[in-house]
Amino acid sequence: MMVLWCWRWVKRGAFALGIVLLTLLAVRAFDAWRGPPLELWHTVVPHELTSQQIDETDLAGYLAAEERVFKEVREKVTDQLSPEEQLRFNRYFENSAVYPGNFSQNFNRTFSLSPSGEAIGAAVFLHGLTDAPYSLRHLAMHYQARGFHALVIRLPGHGTVPGGLTDIDYESWQAAARLAMREARKLAGPGKPVHIIGYSNGGALALMHGLDALSNPALVAPDKIVLLSPMIGVTEFARFAGIAGWPAIFPAFAKAAWLSILPEFNPFKYNSFPVNAARESYQLTQALQTSLQRHVENGQIARLAPVLTFQSVLDHTVSTRAVIRMLHERLPDNGSELVLFDVNRNTHFEQLLNARADTALSRLLPPAPRQFRTSVVTNSTPGSDAMEVQVTPAGSTDTMTRPLGLAYPPDVYSLSHVAVPFPLSDGLYGLERDSADYFGVRLGDVAARGEYGALIVNIDMLLRMSSNPFFPYLLERLDADLPSAPARQR
Repeated sequence: MMVLWCWRWVKRGAFALGIVLLTLLAVRAFDAWRGPPLELWHTVVPHELTSQQIDETDLAGYLAAEERVFKEVREKVTDQLSPEEQLRFNRYFENSAVYPGNFSQNFNRTFSLSPSGEAIGAAVFLHGLTDAPYSLRHLAMHYQARGFHALVIRLPGHGTVPGGLTDIDYESWQAAARLAMREARKLAGPGKPVHIIGYSNGGALALMHGLDALSNPALVAPDKIVLLSPMIGVTEFARFAGIAGWPAIFPAFAKAAWLSILPEFNPFKYNSFPVNAARESYQLTQALQTSLQRHVENGQIARLAPVLTFQSVLDHTVSTRAVIRMLHERLPDNGSELVLFDVNRNTHFEQLLNARADTALSRLLPPAPRQFRTSVVTNSTPGSDAMEVQVTPAGSTDTMTRPLGLAYPPDVYSLSHVAVPFPLSDGLYGLERDSADYFGVRLGDVAARGEYGALIVNIDMLLRMSSNPFFPYLLERLDADLPSAPARQR
């Protein structure tokens, strides 16, 4: 009797859960249906190499395939635009101010930089999700100036049209990272260091490659891993992102395959975001966390290259807690370092910060001693606006403080996920104007004021901090671990 009673309640619970799920899917389908229409750049899916094809080719073959992809986008999107789509700020309109093909260099494409003298090593750069090689150009140029070959590879599905991310998998991104590291090994030459630098989703790929190389001697193992806002963990919503796309199996609700459909006015980053991109990034972080746990348990983590991470305390895209707890607390005492950018504690916005933001640093960072060096960039000293860095060496409880000679801009209350790899002078995202570095639009110094509902994008998208006032310190920390370039012969 009891079994029958329990079975009835199970059936009722399953029925109720089904009703809730169907209701949510109906709401999702209706919300997508009434949203903006899909454009050519959403429906065209360029033919990228598969992960197996990438593993079987070299950089020359990869670049040839990339050329075919960009030709396909031109033929199927740019050459097919209707008069209504030929807008001044449509990146796919050839006469647009933001058309990437009209710039002296199209930073949506893979590019490499060679040092002026004898190379002392090579570095691979992996950009973020919906991003392009543009986002790591400043760091690549810095490595070049320090005597490194720099290879900034375009990950499959990126730099072309947002539709490219609707039919892509993270395994192809991993294959591109492997290819780039093979090429870097050849560029560096025997016995010279190879670094891997990853931003956001590219950070997860960089770390994943470093871990894979511990158990696969056929892979090129990095001598240094540099991470910027790395995607070690993402929000729980990403776990269920795939469900949001279920209504898209019906043609009438095709827009449900997109989490956002926005105008494409950024020449080097997609504004629209497909469900598949969220799902694949989540799958990547799950695979990464599994790999981390496995290498910790089998002891191979002890051979991982030193990890240098730059992370904003406030990050709405990735989990800062995951960066600390899932990564750095598991690393051996091997010279790894975590650089945290604190909130601005001397601004007229301070009283508007919620408690979670105001206490983020103290909540997230475990007490010393820690197995990794910690550097906190902050202006928390009472009565002082000056920025300083508070350094706690690995294994120590002593903190050394020194001034940086840098400052938070007065109207900025924190960095953000996207700000870390860009100096204030960046032509697209910087707060300071540089007429020599211009790409048709300036997104970093927008000061939009007006009434709600008038803009074609959410105002939060324009107000998010997109450059890093402490970029000089970031370069200083990079330089501390870079080998010296050989003296030039006169």
